[in-house]
Amino acid sequence: MKVDGSCHCGRIAFEAEVDPEKVLICHCTDCQTFSGSAFRTVVRTPASAFRLLSGEPKVYVKHADSGNKFAQAFCDECGTPVYGAHPIDNPTFYGLRVGSLRQRNMLPPKLQIWCRSAQPWLEELDAVAKVEKHA
Repeated sequence: MKVDGSCHCGRIAFEAEVDPEKVLICHCTDCQTFSGSAFRTVVRTPASAFRLLSGEPKVYVKHADSGNKFAQAFCDECGTPVYGAHPIDNPTFYGLRVGSLRQRNMLPPKLQIWCRSAQPWLEELDAVAKVEKHA
């Protein structure tokens, strides 16, 4: 499936080919912190299927528990997370941040990982009051 996306301010734009069956939610504590939320939704794309159309993301290199380096790319103007990549020097894939994709409504997750770190209140969201639009 062809997807395209951008950061919030539009400075960074990109397109890619993804497999909609490979969308996942990551509950690890790093994804919680980097996303500013309870989890992050990601879809991988091979490096050969990713094309940056405009802008150049800022890259923060994090060290995983394994000791491996992992690049976190985001817009240095608006802060929107764009992708993660490993290895950082010559990535074989990009983990696109589904929230930055225009087709995000067509990419429901198929797998959840790092569930031991998941926030326990997520299971109770159906019981939380819903408002169509906040004033």
